[in-house]
Amino acid sequence: MQTKSENRCFGGVQGVYTHASNACSCDMTFGLFLPPEADTGPVPLLWYLSGLTCTHENAMTKAAAQGWAAEAGIALVFPDTSPRGEGVANDEAYDLGQGAGFYVDATQSPWAPHFRMYDYIANELPVLLGAHFPLDMDRQAITGHSMGGHGALTLAMTLPGRFRSVSAFAPIAHPTESDWGRKQLDAYLGSDHDAWTRHDSTLLMHEHGFDGPILIDQGASDQFLHLLKPEALAQAMAERRQDGAFRMQKGYDHSYFFVSTFMEDHVAFHAEALFA
Repeated sequence: MQTKSENRCFGGVQGVYTHASNACSCDMTFGLFLPPEADTGPVPLLWYLSGLTCTHENAMTKAAAQGWAAEAGIALVFPDTSPRGEGVANDEAYDLGQGAGFYVDATQSPWAPHFRMYDYIANELPVLLGAHFPLDMDRQAITGHSMGGHGALTLAMTLPGRFRSVSAFAPIAHPTESDWGRKQLDAYLGSDHDAWTRHDSTLLMHEHGFDGPILIDQGASDQFLHLLKPEALAQAMAERRQDGAFRMQKGYDHSYFFVSTFMEDHVAFHAEALFA
């Protein structure tokens, strides 16, 4: 692992690190914020998964999360959204290929050799983080925006016991019934729709839900509402009597202005679960 940068931030340290990934068969980069409390012992970890076209850097610099995390004594990890580099498959479209890993393990050509983002987030990166940084890996929570909200919800519901809480900002909530989902799931996983089910938070909510609290914020003026399909997830949560809240925020769109506005609420929500 190589340290690309480390900067003092809200009394803690915001670092950027690169490592050779076995899961993705290429170098991967992530950001990690450690609060001041990490100087004296392990701290809980909140994952932030980013959306389409993003790298590790977008949320790290735009989501306004570090100050609230420092106040709560929580670390933040910002993984990249896909494998990258020479020899990694790509597509001219912004919503497929590099920058659009969709947090799945691809089985189809040309994506299968590198696009294993589920394995990377679920298995490889947690081991690396636990081995090299003062993190309490028994206390983890996860959040994300858009494609990253999809990833956060599906990882939380398919890894029972891993995360104490999950939240999302404008998640792609029903990808098997959306153009932000069908295209990518078909490309990465093929035409077997049974393989798609574990990557659809609405279907997972109907099937078994999440064994902890959920917080969803959705902008009512989001320009991508027809692709996100939040109403499907909200209905599934209600039908399941899921412990959680779904909030429609009047006037807010899909941008980082929306994310940063409600970040304090999300960090406080996760802190309550992580320190319970």
